[in-house]
Amino acid sequence: MNASPEIYQKIVAAKVYIDENYHQPINLAAISKEACLSQFHFHRLFSRIYKKTPHQYLTKKRIVLAQQLLKENKLSVTEICNQVGFESISSFSILFKKEIGIAPQSFRHHANEEKKLAKEQPRSFIPFCFIESYKLDQ
Repeated sequence: MNASPEIYQKIVAAKVYIDENYHQPINLAAISKEACLSQFHFHRLFSRIYKKTPHQYLTKKRIVLAQQLLKENKLSVTEICNQVGFESISSFSILFKKEIGIAPQSFRHHANEEKKLAKEQPRSFIPFCFIESYKLDQ
């Protein structure tokens, strides 16, 4: 895409705005205002540059952060939902399952099981080529 450096700076500034404010209610109007572009023009440029809409980018960012928090196992699913910026537990659960393939609680359970298995059978988490090259199987 041929855009001026100024346009790229505006789009990147809006992406940084999303990255820093993901936990707040954010809409297209607020993001495009940050880029000093019309909503339509901003949406089109952001989608072309990042290969996803601003909403898709925001949702993915929130889901990735939710995954990290679920693995830490310190907050409830509802607390995580609120912390990463989703407005309701139902929309969070639906979008999480759509993006990851399983519900948040199931994801947490699998992450906990994987941690437990890694502690019990650490060799199963080491790549075979590493085991072989360092002769760890002897």
